[in-house]
Amino acid sequence: MATANQYDVLVLGAGASGLMTAYMAAQRGRKVLVLEKANKVGKKILMSGGGKCNFTNLYVEPSNYISHNPHFVISALSRYTNWDFIGLVCEYGIDYEERKHGQLFTLNGAKDILNMLLAECDKTGLVEIKTSCEVKAMTAIDDLGFQVATTLGYFQAESVVIASGGLSIPTLGGSGIGYEIAKQFGHHVYPTRAGLVPFTFSDSFKEVTTRLSGNAVEATLSNALNSFTEALLFTHRGLSGPSSLQLSNYWDVGQSFHIDFLPAVDLAEFFKAKKSSQPKVLLRTLLAEHLPKSVVAELQQLIWPEQAESAIGQLSDEKLEQIAARLHSFEVKPSGTEGYRTAEVTLGGVDTTEVSSKTMESKKQKGLYFVGEVLDVTGHLGGYNFQWAWASAHAAAQYV
Repeated sequence: MATANQYDVLVLGAGASGLMTAYMAAQRGRKVLVLEKANKVGKKILMSGGGKCNFTNLYVEPSNYISHNPHFVISALSRYTNWDFIGLVCEYGIDYEERKHGQLFTLNGAKDILNMLLAECDKTGLVEIKTSCEVKAMTAIDDLGFQVATTLGYFQAESVVIASGGLSIPTLGGSGIGYEIAKQFGHHVYPTRAGLVPFTFSDSFKEVTTRLSGNAVEATLSNALNSFTEALLFTHRGLSGPSSLQLSNYWDVGQSFHIDFLPAVDLAEFFKAKKSSQPKVLLRTLLAEHLPKSVVAELQQLIWPEQAESAIGQLSDEKLEQIAARLHSFEVKPSGTEGYRTAEVTLGGVDTTEVSSKTMESKKQKGLYFVGEVLDVTGHLGGYNFQWAWASAHAAAQYV
């Protein structure tokens, strides 16, 4: 056996869940080594929320998470809540603001959150972090825990915490090492795919989104599984914005979904009222009160091209109802998504039925723990994935 440096806990990954696990385990007197493949720690933290880090949400419920085993998240989320993390943020005097839907963002940048986690690690005097360190292999040693072979040598520890994240944004250090280790120790891993990711199109609708690139509207995107009413952004590749990212977690290739371009207006009633009060007005003029003119022009071409120049008074109630119905339920069929390159999270991962919801320890291998995104737990957009990172890390840190 190669000689190895001995620690109590090895944490694979210096992202949100890894750094959180490290400092909390060290607070219990554990000697911790964090190994990070990338050249810097916390890269994904720094770019999250447009660099402002949406670090948690005021309203966190188990229903904000997707998993094949939906009850798994309840225990950890109830033991380390959003208020616990907000308390830590306040202790450090970090300025933050609440945005729509209870989302909390730093005012001065994500570096405040990363610096706070690193300061907590430093405070213990028991956390060491190595960057540009790639894990090559991991073996269990009888009664001694594990040995991990890396590009910087061999390390040994009683406990190993897999905090390696998922496959999203590989340029920031995302990798599949956590899934490989899980499989090595007999774990089932659900197939992974990009989540919270923009949609792409290859049909004629792509030309529409390209022409409308940069326009945003408040819309409801829905399919049989879920619906989200938030900003919809047109891009030169397809559809993005919060509503698209949210629905992407519930969509698969080959499926279509519906867009309600004016969820706050009953268009059939609106049209009929205008028909009697302003019979000479054009539909596009009326809709331009609620939507950007360029969006209205494209929708007109798609939905009522023949009646484009007809005044509303010339259109039958039946025709107006048909147009209203299409605007409230416009069907699109993406060809795919932008994939891991821009995905905020990875769906799927380590099967949580084989992991303790209390301790995050493997039920198949003593001393092996999984936290954060590597598990089959994916939060909605809005700070939920960070809250899962903090909560799952806290759960593991009490037992490693």
